Amino acid sequence: MNTLKSHSKLLTGLMGFLLAVVVAGCGSDGGGSKQPGMLGVSMTDAPACGFDEVNVTVSKVRVHQSSSADDSAAGWTDITVDPKNNKINLLDLNNGALASLGETPLEAGHYTQLRLMLDRNTVQSLANSVVLSDDPQKTEILLVTPAAIQSGIKLINQFTVNFGQRVDLLLDFDACKSIVQTGNGTYKLKPVIKVIPFEQNGIVGFVSSALLNSNVMVSAQVDGEIVRATVPNTQTGKFFLAHLVPDEYDVVITADDHATAVIAAVPVASSSSITTVSTDAVRITLGDSTTHSIGGTVTLIPPSATDETVFVAAKQTFGSLPPLTVVTVKSQVAVPQIDPQNNLPTGDYQYALTLPIAAPSLWQYSASLPITLSPQAAVAGKYTVQASATDYQTQSLNIPNISVVNTPQNFTLTP
Repeated sequence: MNTLKSHSKLLTGLMGFLLAVVVAGCGSDGGGSKQPGMLGVSMTDAPACGFDEVNVTVSKVRVHQSSSADDSAAGWTDITVDPKNNKINLLDLNNGALASLGETPLEAGHYTQLRLMLDRNTVQSLANSVVLSDDPQKTEILLVTPAAIQSGIKLINQFTVNFGQRVDLLLDFDACKSIVQTGNGTYKLKPVIKVIPFEQNGIVGFVSSALLNSNVMVSAQVDGEIVRATVPNTQTGKFFLAHLVPDEYDVVITADDHATAVIAAVPVASSSSITTVSTDAVRITLGDSTTHSIGGTVTLIPPSATDETVFVAAKQTFGSLPPLTVVTVKSQVAVPQIDPQNNLPTGDYQYALTLPIAAPSLWQYSASLPITLSPQAAVAGKYTVQASATDYQTQSLNIPNISVVNTPQNFTLTP
């Protein structure tokens, strides 16, 4: 069975989808009559753990003023997606890239429901599929869309369209949270939704070209939770953590066989501001590091009655007095174990994380560039490994020195 490789994400972080509303200008026509509004919808994504491709085929987007309207109710307004552009590899949509799904005139009013309609898989064509990163053949695998979402992925969000006003919606898919491995190579779509403002803001920077073949990951985090993640452009090394709620973020940069770098308390002042942490002339570099792998089993007691997503994250903490800086270095969706007798999950999930041993570097953000990363010797090899699942209590294990851990690190989660 293929396993999901680990990436530092909260893979911000769908899974799931993020929905945002931007309001732009009002007006009326020269004759004084009231014009309808306009609805535009786009899609974006961040890197997904363990996949080279996550393909979805979007047939239409539907909106309604009632959050309880079913798919056969009157009053729906539809955007039908151009069939030439509707199969989208979501992993092409990072560093702020968007795929337009279309637009439509929309009557003025208050709207509370949006549905994303996906085409169904057929014998002739896989409308929705994944390609695993560790598959040398790059075989397209069917992505199951459960019957519960055949009538559309239901997104509840309130927004108002005034006369002559344009509203833009951004659907941001996080495959790391939205795709569940159910056993025997089967993958199921289990969407997740958040709401953010849709304006071009965020954090921009450049990493050294020497890192670009080392699976570089850049994430924006708050209290160790990944809010947004991306991979740098493979040609230029530029990264853009886009569409962030105004706040302060810890920017975490990781790469295979390299020490972690953290730029702490990076401000995003508004929904239209962009903060620069490094430039093309002076790029972020990471020190070399040996690595050590840990793994084990996460057991759910009792086993989940539904398909469950289990996360394991390795975190590091900087400082000894508040305010502490806590970041996620690597995270992974644990792989469910299947009972061969009945082909059902056993309640056990396996994980494996490869972590740098060398001291991570830290820089407290200031507007004065370039940054000067300072190695944190007290944190070298020191991790807290955390396992979590919906409706189960999170469990953590403190590891003082990752380099000497040679036994499985197991977890037991209870409600």
